[in-house]
Amino acid sequence: MFTDKVLVCKECGKEFVFTAGEQEFYAEKGFQNEPQRCRECRAARKNAAPRPEKEMFDAVCAECGKPCKVPFRPREDRPVYCSECFARRKEAEQR
Repeated sequence: MFTDKVLVCKECGKEFVFTAGEQEFYAEKGFQNEPQRCRECRAARKNAAPRPEKEMFDAVCAECGKPCKVPFRPREDRPVYCSECFARRKEAEQR
């Protein structure tokens, strides 16, 4: 159904192969457009983009009472756990 295609990277101008497997993956995900950049340029672009720092909020762990910082705004109706207590609870839950 799909066959390999040779495309030209709009970033560096180098030819790259858009494989049949990649095309099938794009079709499964519903992507309409073919890739515009080669793998190397996509990786460089992804790594170069500055990522905004997450806002951290002060909280107190509901289990051990230790102050901690969390990446979401704590709500009064939901307990907040420090990373150690959260990991312990998650591990116990998986058993």
